[in-house]
Amino acid sequence: MKYNYIIKHLVLKGNILTLLLLFIFIKSNAQNDYSVVPIPHQIYSASVPIQGTADDKYSAVIQLPFDFDFFGNLYNQAVVSTNGFIDFRTNLAAANSPWSFNGSIPSTTFPVKNSILGSFHDLDNSNAQGTLTYGVVGSAPYRKFVVIFNNHSHYSCTTPKSSFQMVLYETFNLIDIQIIKKELCPTWNAGKAVSGIINSTGSIAFTPPNRNTGAWTALQEGWRYKRPVDANKYFYTKCDSNSDGFESFNLQIAQNDLSVGNPAAVSFYATLSDAQSQTNAISAINYTNSVTSLQTIYANNSGQIKEVVLRVLNCNNDFDLDSVATNAEDLNGDGNFANDDTDNDGIPNFADNDDDGDMVLTEVEYVFSSGKNSKNTSAYLDTDGDTILNYLDKDDDGDGVLTINEDYNGNNNPIDDDTNSNGIKDYLDANVALGTDNWESEPGVSIYPNPASDLIFIENHTAKAIKKVSFYNVNGQLVKTLSSDKEVQNYSISDLQSGIYFVKIQLEDKIINTKLIKK
Repeated sequence: MKYNYIIKHLVLKGNILTLLLLFIFIKSNAQNDYSVVPIPHQIYSASVPIQGTADDKYSAVIQLPFDFDFFGNLYNQAVVSTNGFIDFRTNLAAANSPWSFNGSIPSTTFPVKNSILGSFHDLDNSNAQGTLTYGVVGSAPYRKFVVIFNNHSHYSCTTPKSSFQMVLYETFNLIDIQIIKKELCPTWNAGKAVSGIINSTGSIAFTPPNRNTGAWTALQEGWRYKRPVDANKYFYTKCDSNSDGFESFNLQIAQNDLSVGNPAAVSFYATLSDAQSQTNAISAINYTNSVTSLQTIYANNSGQIKEVVLRVLNCNNDFDLDSVATNAEDLNGDGNFANDDTDNDGIPNFADNDDDGDMVLTEVEYVFSSGKNSKNTSAYLDTDGDTILNYLDKDDDGDGVLTINEDYNGNNNPIDDDTNSNGIKDYLDANVALGTDNWESEPGVSIYPNPASDLIFIENHTAKAIKKVSFYNVNGQLVKTLSSDKEVQNYSISDLQSGIYFVKIQLEDKIINTKLIKK
């Protein structure tokens, strides 16, 4: 829907009531609009015990360490069910918990509502073989509240076990569900389980693929639930240089970010009313916050108003627990840590545990070439030598296949794939290039016929010469290398066995990847 056009039309018509209702509608949609994305598998620790040996019971009320926004409502308390979920309906404390269910979510008749379903199924830890704990990790204002189910038995089945974690993020209001293992008890309640989130009426719910109500198993997978980035806010975050909660903010940085084409059109105001009337503009280009640690001012960009959130942080804290010092995560060097977001996921690098979005944790990639504990701190790992360190590189080994696409066993975890069993993980091995998501043709370069029997032609009508053509089999092994210095050149492939081959064409300035079928 073209909201901007509708708003402009309503303003011109003077229909303020309808305009107000539209804003409420848009805000409500944003509050209920979550996306579910895979994330690297990560395990936290928590030690505060929850009474978890009673069968089908809710816990006592647990005080959250921060306010948490869930479907547009703020909560600072919750209860935990021994059947695998966090429930914000605190009136259910110590009550019996549902265990039986049939239909998929969303459903207004589903027995659980207003909840985060880590892995809701009929668990029974009365044998005390498992533990149920909660805790807080990290530093404010980016703490994480963690609930951990570890090694819980299933009702009527003592052998299958389930272990999983639910993680709530301060400030960002993200939800992570990390399933360590979820086994199956098919003889009770048909083995049904569900993982996801559901609102207070049951009318809105979100689940990962194949994790709605049904009999399923899972091993070492992570899922994140997040809402769209608020386009009406701009964040400017600085390190606290003298530990007093105040810093000087260069508003020209914000001008450049808010209006790339015409930064001079952006002016700043201390209050919303001043921004609306364009009076009492902040004149100093270097503005010191007047409220300790966190303050909101307003920007007017040719009539469009945005909140500008100024935050001062203690950068001695590693907020994302990724081993990268916070003061090293201002990659563009402009002093604003909030506008460095390598993978464009809406989470700035200093708060993101996977900076480049390649499904490999930053703490795994941010290591030294001679080992993680090396004293040679200038030799951070850059596998492909492209001057982009691995923790910021979406193609760590430079083989033309994104690291995220080198998850060949399909478990959302590239670090356990070693297709050719040479001891080098595929995402770090340039000789393994099986990913298909970014294997694509390039205008001006083609291979034909495809499929082919004995002879292929390679055409190159670009301005760049082909330096090398490499063929890889489905096991990632390099099986043939060719050179080409003509616009059209033919080659024999009679020595190749029938099957699928991945072809890497190296030009002077880029690598082109495609597939070839040998008949």
